[in-house]
Amino acid sequence: MKFSCEKNLLQAAATTAGRCAASKSPIPALEGLLIQAGSDVRITGYDLKKGIYTTIQADVAEPGSVVLGARFLNDIVRSLPGGIVTVCVEEGFNTRIDCGDSHFTTVATDSGDYPELPTVDREKAIAVPQNILSKMIRQTVFAVSDNESRPVYTGELFEIKGGTLTVVAVDGYRLALRRESVEAGDVEDCSFIVPGSTLNDLEKLCGDTDEKVSITVGSKHISFSVGDTVLVSRRLEGEFLNYSRSIPVEFAITLEADREELVQAVSRVSIIIDERTKNPLRLKLENGALAILCSTGVSQAKDQCPVKGAGSGELEIGFNNRYLLDALKAAPADTLKLCFNNASSPCVVKPVDDGGSFSYMILPVRLKAGA
Repeated sequence: MKFSCEKNLLQAAATTAGRCAASKSPIPALEGLLIQAGSDVRITGYDLKKGIYTTIQADVAEPGSVVLGARFLNDIVRSLPGGIVTVCVEEGFNTRIDCGDSHFTTVATDSGDYPELPTVDREKAIAVPQNILSKMIRQTVFAVSDNESRPVYTGELFEIKGGTLTVVAVDGYRLALRRESVEAGDVEDCSFIVPGSTLNDLEKLCGDTDEKVSITVGSKHISFSVGDTVLVSRRLEGEFLNYSRSIPVEFAITLEADREELVQAVSRVSIIIDERTKNPLRLKLENGALAILCSTGVSQAKDQCPVKGAGSGELEIGFNNRYLLDALKAAPADTLKLCFNNASSPCVVKPVDDGGSFSYMILPVRLKAGA
């Protein structure tokens, strides 16, 4: 095998595919990248749960395929000067990588040892602009659970109904939901669960462009095509939370607040909270402002954010500061609606216009008297 291509193209492809290469595996080939040279060059990374392959333009002198260590290849290509890189594999899988005055030799392995990526048996297809999909992932993926005892919640629910895509993540303490109109293609109603790790990789693949991501949904797997790159992942199986029944719709107190002012106030009070004590934030409604307080064994902090409000009853409720901040920072609006019932009911963060484009639900924590 022998091919030549631009260093930047090879570096980008190796970095992208390398996201799915296994760091340690009982199958040594999976710790490498599969390089296949034909009419162009395709580079694949795969860890048996998800895989990425991407295609680059190259001058292929001799077709062929080998496996090169993912980290090794990335380190080499990253270090090369700009220009044309030539990769040549000779007898015994002896491999040369040349660029300008830089020369490396190593030994590749047989591509026959590399497992084949699963084929997605197309059942449904959806097209979503890259910029919209990346925002939907970024604004929800923080609420994906890392508890492997409930694997269905280590992913996000994708639900398509009536030309609307709803993405939901939940970890038992909070819920994040985003909605957008999409071109559903041949899909009427459809739902599937995508692993959070897959979505983190997908978000990095998407650019700030309205070019489409093509999503192909199969019975066991799903693929995302972004330009010349394809991400293939298993689907998670199981019954996801009925989110529409879990989010309250009636509230005793509804407040409106400037998102940035509220983020800054919560962030300032959070300075005294550490991972060891994890003291909760205390939110109180005081004279047209939302007071944010926290007390630890050695420190106290208080700040406030002006709010407009309606409803009846007093408000004093506690939250994990990180869970509250994650939702406030992710919310795609300058002004937020904060909805409460009582100290033991969740807070729901919604858009002021109540158009339903996003909802964040955070469960409260019990406050100790006088704390």
